[in-house]
Amino acid sequence: MDFQSRRGFLQKSGLASLFFLLPALNSQAWNRKLNESSEHFADHDPESLAGNEDFWYTVQQAYTTSPGLINLNNGGVSPAPKIVQDAMKRYYDLSNEAPSYYMWRVLDMGREPLRERLAEMAGVSPEELALNRNASEALETIIFGLPLKAGDEVVLAKQDYPNMINAWKQREIRDGIKLVWVNLDLPSTDDEYLIQSYTDKFSARTKVVHITHIINWNGQILPVRPIADAAHEQGIEVLVDGAHSFAHFEYSIPELGCDYFGTSLHKWLCASIGTGFMYVKKDKIKSLYPLFGCDDPYKDDIRKFEVLGTRPFFIEQATAKAIDFYNMIGGARKEARLFYLKQYWIDQVKHLEGVKINTPLKKGYSCAIGNIGFEGKKPEDLDAFLMDKYKIHTVAINWENIHGVRITPNVYTTLEDLDKLVSGIKAFAAKG
Repeated sequence: MDFQSRRGFLQKSGLASLFFLLPALNSQAWNRKLNESSEHFADHDPESLAGNEDFWYTVQQAYTTSPGLINLNNGGVSPAPKIVQDAMKRYYDLSNEAPSYYMWRVLDMGREPLRERLAEMAGVSPEELALNRNASEALETIIFGLPLKAGDEVVLAKQDYPNMINAWKQREIRDGIKLVWVNLDLPSTDDEYLIQSYTDKFSARTKVVHITHIINWNGQILPVRPIADAAHEQGIEVLVDGAHSFAHFEYSIPELGCDYFGTSLHKWLCASIGTGFMYVKKDKIKSLYPLFGCDDPYKDDIRKFEVLGTRPFFIEQATAKAIDFYNMIGGARKEARLFYLKQYWIDQVKHLEGVKINTPLKKGYSCAIGNIGFEGKKPEDLDAFLMDKYKIHTVAINWENIHGVRITPNVYTTLEDLDKLVSGIKAFAAKG
């Protein structure tokens, strides 16, 4: 295949940016895999590539993960590919040559282009997206900034993330708002049940509904849009916790129908640790109070939420390389691979005696995150067994009515890694 034909394949398949990233990576390995991809995978759709280890080897080689540990807790925080690490280190070194000059007059100039790129990826206007450090900061800015008063009701779930729950509880203490709790019975693929669990809690006093797009404990994806539509029919505002959904599977924020949204970028976008953004619908910006002081808290400029003082610009700016890497893989390919990996290991252990799969297996209701438990056994015991005997890092979950071990692969995870996981789970089950 000549250069022009190969370049055409790269552009067609979504790998064009990879071609231009080669000098910063292991060019020998990447070139070899690209040649294979050019010859064999030009006409393959995402589903057919999901289980092809030759194709995904190219992606795996971009990471610097430890060879002595199988990391299956990417739900906490994911490693960044080497190109993102290198960018962050390069910007850090530059910053230390003359911090006030290179951070404030050079690197900070990259914020608007980065805002535009993230906004394009999210399907929103750049004037609706503020850059910050993580989903907690984004969502708590919104939670503490909403103009609520005593007696106003907020609907949220007991399965939401603790930081968000605690933020709402603080508003309850400070302002006298009332928290109305949903207690989800999960896993579920029953849309009617999931939707009504929220809408049945709505009342004339409800002002906000807080919806976690993916329940982090077990990977359950909630039907956000119909809940949001029902809320808006009653004049209720919608806040979505997208910490685990953004860059995990394909969607745009407007498709969710929410008014507010927050996410971390060091999870599924694989950006540097300590990056995130918040979305506020344009007509909501003016009335949302910023968490940190600014010159005019009632202005309708999204940048009023970015008055954080000195911040690590070198970390923030490396996010652009994470976007490049995501686009190189392609959102559809990534989603298909992540869903495949979850199904791969669960399908081999779901019939074991005493096993309980706490994650829905139907497409559209889960993706990469899976959760497994055993009747009569503590999640901590399986978590410790996998680490001690197989050097597999997972996390034990005991939250409300969800009890099990959360297992979260990412795009660098191999089927060999998951075969070892399956062996470990079977060995644990055989212990009796």
